[in-house]
Amino acid sequence: MGLKKSFGGVLMRQRSVLCLLIVRYAKRTDEHQWILKRRCVTNFESRRHLAMMIFPEVKEDYKELRKMLIDRSQLLAESFECIALAEPESLHAGLFMKFQNEEPTGPGVLREWFLLVCQAIFNPQNALFVACPNDQRRFFPYPASKVHPLHLEYFSFAGRVIALALMQRVQVGIVFDRAFFLQLAGNSITLEDIRDADPYLYTSCKQILDMDADFIDSDALGLTFVREVEELGQRKVVELCPGGKNLVVNSKNRDKYVDILIQDHFVTSISEQVPHFVNGFADILSKSKLQQYFFQSLDLEDLDSILHGSVAKYPL
Repeated sequence: MGLKKSFGGVLMRQRSVLCLLIVRYAKRTDEHQWILKRRCVTNFESRRHLAMMIFPEVKEDYKELRKMLIDRSQLLAESFECIALAEPESLHAGLFMKFQNEEPTGPGVLREWFLLVCQAIFNPQNALFVACPNDQRRFFPYPASKVHPLHLEYFSFAGRVIALALMQRVQVGIVFDRAFFLQLAGNSITLEDIRDADPYLYTSCKQILDMDADFIDSDALGLTFVREVEELGQRKVVELCPGGKNLVVNSKNRDKYVDILIQDHFVTSISEQVPHFVNGFADILSKSKLQQYFFQSLDLEDLDSILHGSVAKYPL
């Protein structure tokens, strides 16, 4: 234990040098997962460098690139056909983009396509993602997305598009909600993680946890282990656990109630959408099994900066 602590101290003292060495010398063929155990000795630049090496290297040879000819008036549908229906290996070299009846090509056109297609994917009117009330740049999967007949295929498509944008180093102007990001990293969700996604639920849960024990035990709130869900224009009551409608919330089980409520609202409700997004994202990586490692290797603020172009500064 003493040696381990001493080694950790050395790494912290040499943090700036270590981060510089990572950026300068780390290679795609190296094993990088060990750094997760020492996240405190990394900075944004070193984490980004390691994360980006999980993606295939974009080729410069036109012949190897996936060619796309897109009609602007059918942008989302035709982009879906080009990306979602392609063999994953055909996307690993990169993309060559051209809009129908337009002459310009090259990186600028590809960046424009990424921006437009992401605006369409994350447009709440398309019923795939919804924006956080407290931050309209942040999105999480729409629990009732099945109103879209191909919603799961479109979540796979969304995962591929985001991964391709990262691979091509294109900032698309959107970021993920923390609860969604944590699921992509394989981490659990707590009350504090839902503050932006559902401020009303966050406040309600905080009040329940802070209430006087005698008051909540008096059953003045009339709460049981159920929640109301609106689906396809109809409201229904969902039990949070077997027999939930008969289980009264009290001072002894309120922590459990809040935890189950959060899990049902932010995990169970999108249990189909998230795996499809994950699989689509993994299709683009050099090794699909590293999907979770990519998100684990970054902080949410790191991904914000990479995807959105945050001006936040990360000290060494």
